[in-house]
Amino acid sequence: MNIGQASKQSGISTKMIRYYEQIGLLETVNRSNSGYRLYSKDDIDDLCFLRHSRDLGFSSKQMKELLYLRKNANRQSADVKQLTQEHIETLNQKIAQLQEMVNSLQNSFDHCAGDDNADCAILEDLGQNQ
Repeated sequence: MNIGQASKQSGISTKMIRYYEQIGLLETVNRSNSGYRLYSKDDIDDLCFLRHSRDLGFSSKQMKELLYLRKNANRQSADVKQLTQEHIETLNQKIAQLQEMVNSLQNSFDHCAGDDNADCAILEDLGQNQ
């Protein structure tokens, strides 16, 4: 199947498919005599795997490692679990940072009168050097 069909089946844009191939995340696919990329069922499976991994926030480097582990029949599930644990820890750190941001903004929001006066606690808090 061609890149447009691969895109439709995998849910990954053609531009992103080309990028994944360029950075070595996706193995170079076969080409037709006229130079068009030809994707196999295995290629589509890899693309779907990559899309799901990306949706879960894995980096390109992590996705490459996960794809390698997926294809390696001699892998140890402990390796996959370790990589996933590290990603979970990173996500939890990001969640904590986002929650701090929400709390800070909520505090400023709560102290802003939101009326016709020019005074605004939100702008004052944003202007403070932290």
